[in-house]
Amino acid sequence: MPPALRGRIIGVVTERRRTDDVLLREITELIATAPSGERARFLARIEHTLTAGYARALELEAERLRLERRITSVAAELAADEYERRTAELASLARRASVAGADLSELRTLLASLRDRASELRAVA
Repeated sequence: MPPALRGRIIGVVTERRRTDDVLLREITELIATAPSGERARFLARIEHTLTAGYARALELEAERLRLERRITSVAAELAADEYERRTAELASLARRASVAGADLSELRTLLASLRDRASELRAVA
């Protein structure tokens, strides 16, 4: 992989990680926080965060599927003369797919808790 491309990919992954960290903190905070002020405004904040969370979950799912397709493709292209390069790429793709799967699982678990929290608030209102 050319160094320039590697730098761009690392930058994108780092930015996604920061975005995910912010989103996960927001979800965790909303789950743990009692509504302060207007209940409708708090519920709207939960709904907005749920929407952002589900959008990110869809992105992670698409990324994981794309990586899995690429893994299949690279594995099918393995040839003796490119074995080392292809196996290194396979290892990298497999790690990225694993991370995407773990991130997706964590996000879905938190989103389910936040969705339950929203349901509780609606029931009280």
